[in-house]
Amino acid sequence: MPAALLTRGEVVGRIQEVFRDRGFDGATLAEISKATGLGRSSLYHYFPGGKDEMAVAVLERLDRWMKERALAALQRDGLPKTRLRSMLRVLDEYYVGGRNACVLGNLVVGAGREKFGDFLASAFAGWIRALRDLAVEAGIPGALAQHRAEDAVVRIEGALIVAGGLNDPSPFKRALRNIERDLLA
Repeated sequence: MPAALLTRGEVVGRIQEVFRDRGFDGATLAEISKATGLGRSSLYHYFPGGKDEMAVAVLERLDRWMKERALAALQRDGLPKTRLRSMLRVLDEYYVGGRNACVLGNLVVGAGREKFGDFLASAFAGWIRALRDLAVEAGIPGALAQHRAEDAVVRIEGALIVAGGLNDPSPFKRALRNIERDLLA
């Protein structure tokens, strides 16, 4: 689609892919321009605050997706195990079976960590809290539920890094299976 016909949401989606692949430090305006089909002046028209504002727009988009898809799967009616499986399927689809990196994970390194640390901390804490609440609902004591929820997020994020480094999605698939087995056990 020509850049002139893109909505702001589509532009943010394309920028998200650059941040996913390159992180904040590695995402140059030239790469963002190429991905969006917009010149620098058009990018600054959409995002007067430059790359920082672009990253905030990406993080807000990701936050909405996480709440509307992944965390919503945990909050539906049904058995905790069924809801956990649903969230894991959503993540598996989103990360293309472990072939795509995590935007949050790539923004937490380098300058992104300092610039967006509060947002990143809130996003990870919300994800952990939702998993902890599910585990508590399933009868896991609070402190153990917290530990398992943190471990689940660590497994997902770590598996995405290892899968990317090996160019092999199997560590991610294995992590999802292990989370399904261990979180509510």
